[in-house]
Amino acid sequence: MGKLIRLSLVLILYILLSFNYTSLQAFKLGPDRQLIEVSNSSEESDDTVRVDPLDRLKKYRGGYDIRNLHYWSSTVFTGIYGYAIGAAWLLCGFFYAIFLLVKTFCCKRRCTRKTIPCQKQCCLWLFTSAIFFTILAVIASGVVLGGNARFHSRTDKVVDIIIDTADGASDTIYNTTKAMKEMSVAIGGAESTRFLTSTSTTLDARAADIQRQARKHRKAIEKGLRIVYIVSTVIVSLNLVALIALSVSGLLRFKRTLYWLIVLCWILTVLCWFLFGIYFFINKFAGDTCRAFESFQQDPYNSSLSLILPCDELVSAKSVMGVVTGGIYRIVSQVNKRISKSYGNFAQICQPFSRPPEYAYQADNCPSKTIPIGDIPQLLHTVACTDPGCIGGILISTREFNTIKAYTSSIQNILNVYPEMERLVECKTVNDAFSKILENDCSPLKRDAHLVWAASAFLSVVMVVLVLIWTVAVAQEPRHRGSLDGSVRPRRTEEVQPFGVSSMETTTIESNTNVEIFQNKSRITPPK
Repeated sequence: MGKLIRLSLVLILYILLSFNYTSLQAFKLGPDRQLIEVSNSSEESDDTVRVDPLDRLKKYRGGYDIRNLHYWSSTVFTGIYGYAIGAAWLLCGFFYAIFLLVKTFCCKRRCTRKTIPCQKQCCLWLFTSAIFFTILAVIASGVVLGGNARFHSRTDKVVDIIIDTADGASDTIYNTTKAMKEMSVAIGGAESTRFLTSTSTTLDARAADIQRQARKHRKAIEKGLRIVYIVSTVIVSLNLVALIALSVSGLLRFKRTLYWLIVLCWILTVLCWFLFGIYFFINKFAGDTCRAFESFQQDPYNSSLSLILPCDELVSAKSVMGVVTGGIYRIVSQVNKRISKSYGNFAQICQPFSRPPEYAYQADNCPSKTIPIGDIPQLLHTVACTDPGCIGGILISTREFNTIKAYTSSIQNILNVYPEMERLVECKTVNDAFSKILENDCSPLKRDAHLVWAASAFLSVVMVVLVLIWTVAVAQEPRHRGSLDGSVRPRRTEEVQPFGVSSMETTTIESNTNVEIFQNKSRITPPK
């Protein structure tokens, strides 16, 4: 029994050391060579055909491509509705301010200010409308803030999934190349070492490129989304405070404060329109990205998403994996053939791969009497020794012991990472990640983005109406009624008017009172 085991180990060592890797040179990859060239010039029949402002308003037809500046310009341009309305509202405010300045300073001496007095029903309608639209604006602001927070959280989750997948792919490649380097050291042959070293170096470069590209685009996307999130939160929060202060100042009739708050709310309304345009464009981008995930599953090797998780650059790794698996298969087959020829099927090494050309990995398909490759070093420790004075063990040289141990360990390391590497080169890892995003995150992401831009548009419309209401209310305040900015000025009794009653109504009341007093006096007969 001991002689049989010793002979088997010697046969394994002999075959491993004599295995010729010269034929592997045909698959050597140059460090400057792209693993695969994929033409991405085909036009995609999707919704990315849009007006491109950087190309004289021509249609952009390049499909979803985050590397293309024209894609970004055409997508950002979809929010033109918000940008245009915001700019128009800003111009209206600018011209209205000029009109007020001209009216105040140029016509101050020549023109008497004619104000239409606010009738009681008119004033009540203005203040009631202001309160109603203030409530609507508060509700819309809450919807925008809540939807914005959910959208930001969802985008962080999607980005984390993509980056975790990229990091996992890089780790798998690094583990594979580490095992290949260990194998090259164990073999020691010049040709085989050169092939394994060059291949592992190329794969290491691909792994580093995956990490670099993924993190580069992660920083850009996260930075852009964070800026939008912070800016939109600040704008909506400030707008919420300003519109509440506007209504309070109007109801308490702090006129000077009301003027400044109208100006502030006018500017914030412009920003709300811009915010609507930005989130409208983000909603389009989210839809494009989800459609790109779907198309990636159909054709993972012809997608711009390969820039982040490049399946196309790992296609040729299939050839490398095929060479390595074929070599392991031939080693195990030759060892088992030698053992069977000499001693029958008494002991066999587990064959981890199926017959060529498939070389399908079948780690769990080992017969009970076979020895897994990973157990050979442990078996070697049990039955062999390198000390000439040992008793009961198989005496082998230290060099043979270390070589067998290192080589079988490196083969087992390759077998350990082989399932993940196989999934990676077949793009199953990336497909699974994108399928997870499509199933769990795409619909909520688009729904949240749609909610934010719709609520932003509604908030902008409400703010326009609210600002106009208070502008009209301020314009109808007569100058002679004193300051409404909180200061107190002395007045005659007849000038103090109740809320919502005009000066004309007060004059009429006083005239009627004087007539009644005169009539009462005329009825009194003088004493005789």
